[in-house]
Amino acid sequence: MPEATPNTSSAAGARILIIDDEAGIRDSLEALLTLEGFTVEMATEGVSGLELLSSNEYDLLLLDLSMPGDSGIDLLPRIKQMRPELPVIMITAYGTVGNVVDALRAGADNFVQKPWDNEKLLADIRTAIAKQRSQQEVVQLKKTLKQRYSFDNIIGKADVMNKLLDTVAQVAPSRSTVLIQGESGTGKELIAKAIHTASPRRDKPFVAINTGAVPTDLLESTLFGHTKGAFTSAVAAKKGLFEAADGGTLFLDEIGTMPIETQAKVLRALQERRFLPVGSTTEVAVDVRIVAATNVNLLGAVKEGRFREDLYYRLSVINLDLPPLRQRKEDIPLLAAHFLKRYSDENGFELRTLAPDALRSMMDYEWPGNVRELENAMERGVVLSTEPLITLDLLPQQLSGTVYTASVLDHKTDASLFDIMEEIERRILADRLERCNWNQTEAAEFLKIPLSTLNQKIKRLNVEIKKRHRD
Repeated sequence: MPEATPNTSSAAGARILIIDDEAGIRDSLEALLTLEGFTVEMATEGVSGLELLSSNEYDLLLLDLSMPGDSGIDLLPRIKQMRPELPVIMITAYGTVGNVVDALRAGADNFVQKPWDNEKLLADIRTAIAKQRSQQEVVQLKKTLKQRYSFDNIIGKADVMNKLLDTVAQVAPSRSTVLIQGESGTGKELIAKAIHTASPRRDKPFVAINTGAVPTDLLESTLFGHTKGAFTSAVAAKKGLFEAADGGTLFLDEIGTMPIETQAKVLRALQERRFLPVGSTTEVAVDVRIVAATNVNLLGAVKEGRFREDLYYRLSVINLDLPPLRQRKEDIPLLAAHFLKRYSDENGFELRTLAPDALRSMMDYEWPGNVRELENAMERGVVLSTEPLITLDLLPQQLSGTVYTASVLDHKTDASLFDIMEEIERRILADRLERCNWNQTEAAEFLKIPLSTLNQKIKRLNVEIKKRHRD
């Protein structure tokens, strides 16, 4: 076999177990691997090898195919049962097609024939260890993420939420842009924070902005900053949020409301990783990861010319669809318990719980306002309660299906049918707008009417429009 040359490997320091009955093979492998910086332990046959595996952690196993007693093929099922994640490379002097197929079917990751080529064997070992460590990191990241957000922030046991968190854990370590789509109140900013917290940028700033809440004429300077005198009120130079988030994550909420001219500048900042502050001729370079969120159909906005197609595809490298609460109703009891504890503690009350009929009504309800609506309902129940048990009558009327009945019919004793129907329509519009965070486009889509029709009804019925707030 050719001489091995010292090499600094990314897998240096890994622990390797050799199970082989030939002393010469064990000694050769030990010398080769020790020179490469690996820690090596050895067993002469299967029983002692299994004992070592049961009490020690290893990064890789080199297993002889043909040994007295139990062969490598015989040992593999037991090894995989004990250590399913452990990569195994089979070594044999008989590299027939049948042997290879049998070993791979039994769970081997690779197959090396004696006499081996040192460099190829080392390359196979490094690859197997790197793959195993990468998989371990992903598993640990998922575990950590789910533990960190299991009750304090992101709460849920539904399959759809577990899959979402698995994806978050997988994409968090990258620098790719992420687009989070979901209805108002589903917790898009919590997911954005989870991505940041699980990323290498966790120690750098997480900066969030609701682009729909910033006046159009101020949005550009808010994002990119400005120089002194750039406009009338610019009495001093100011850094923008892109610069404030340097090295970290910038969360652009309600990205669908961003003006077309600002979209162009955001696109350039994403592509070039640099931008011009308002009024400046000197570019600023930044390293920022963008996570954007929307509660509207961005592809529809692209078709209507309200959103740049190139920016859409730049933002949606990774797409995360946050499910509405009605699609994960098994999480309602967990969420309710979480919010009841929070607001019981905040108000200094004994821990409140839900009466069975209240919980049943909550499970039957569709929650158009999603988690935010549920949180508000639990806060209301806690504040209005005088006993530890929260009954249905303490929760919002819509949970019992009596939103518009008695109060509307008793509105006026001389009210006509037209007056009553108009009042019902007014309340329906106000309720839907509130659940859509006062986003008229989203409300119109939900009600299946043109936006122009909704605007006409708002004016005719004197529906009060309130200020929108961030998810």
